[in-house]
Amino acid sequence: MTREEKSIAIENITAKLAESNVVYIADTSGLDAETTSNLRRACFKAGIKMEVVKNTLLEKAMEASDNDYGDLSSVLKGNSSLMIATVANAPAKIIKDFRKKSDKPVFKGAFINNEIYIGDNLLDSLAALKSKEEVIGEIIGLLQSPAKRILSALLNNAESKGEAAE
Repeated sequence: MTREEKSIAIENITAKLAESNVVYIADTSGLDAETTSNLRRACFKAGIKMEVVKNTLLEKAMEASDNDYGDLSSVLKGNSSLMIATVANAPAKIIKDFRKKSDKPVFKGAFINNEIYIGDNLLDSLAALKSKEEVIGEIIGLLQSPAKRILSALLNNAESKGEAAE
């Protein structure tokens, strides 16, 4: 790879990093072609962009980025796959699902909404994160609950008065 090609690759990775606040790094080495293909397909269906990247290029892209990736570059050893998503827990769920059949992919680290997560031991916690839509849905449900109870009480009260008048 020439210096110019490396520069273009770094610019492309930097642009991809700028597109999202959800970036996962995983080790997919050792997966056979069929499993890798299935992983890519699952990522595509979940709206996750996945690609294998060179560690040095990813590290330089992180340095060039406006985001502060902190110690995330410390996980850039061995094989690294970059997973970029819009939903914070989607890549963790995909990784966790694939780990039911084998010990790969291994979660290395993530950058989620300016927070850094490093270590495979955090995978379950990240998979349990709620998406923005789920949190909004819960809040709406909580807000609607008191109003529904008041309406129900008023309707029951009106019905009982109507029965008493007869």
